[in-house]
Amino acid sequence: LAELQKSLAETAQALSDTKPSLIVFHCTANSMENGLAHEAAIVEIVQSASGCETITTAQAITAALNRLAIKKLVLISPYVKQTNEREIQYLSECGFKVVHECGLGLDSDGYIAVTPQEWIRVVTENARPDADGYLLSCTNTRMIEAIEELEQQLGKAVITSNQATLWACLKNLGVAYSDHRL
Repeated sequence: LAELQKSLAETAQALSDTKPSLIVFHCTANSMENGLAHEAAIVEIVQSASGCETITTAQAITAALNRLAIKKLVLISPYVKQTNEREIQYLSECGFKVVHECGLGLDSDGYIAVTPQEWIRVVTENARPDADGYLLSCTNTRMIEAIEELEQQLGKAVITSNQATLWACLKNLGVAYSDHRL
């Protein structure tokens, strides 16, 4: 956070010139990195510098998980083990139980290169009957394109970082949307 603080404040202040209704800190791993206190500090820095309401991808994910009553989940990501472990700690702090996790261990340059078909394969190979649903974590991916097929195959809800963030933004801005689940 110490490394991010100055650039976060400068960027938020620059964005405030456009008078946005909402600013999103759109990175799952960084918003979950050191728990709820870390996330609250990010929100405070951005809000203070911009004067704009701010949310994080992590907040959007927890709202979606709560709305869909997903308490036990499988975590899938392109991340290394250490990043997944930090996300598991964050999710635990929020009252969720990760029953299984799988990180692909990729360098950040490779996240977007993973195809939706590959995400479908990875998730189905890591399916767990005791999970209420699935969290596909990372904003720099094409995971969102795999949701429909995965939900059909698994018979359970699948939440991605980008999907949850879009829902949270629409809800926050009062824009109607058609997903009956949220």
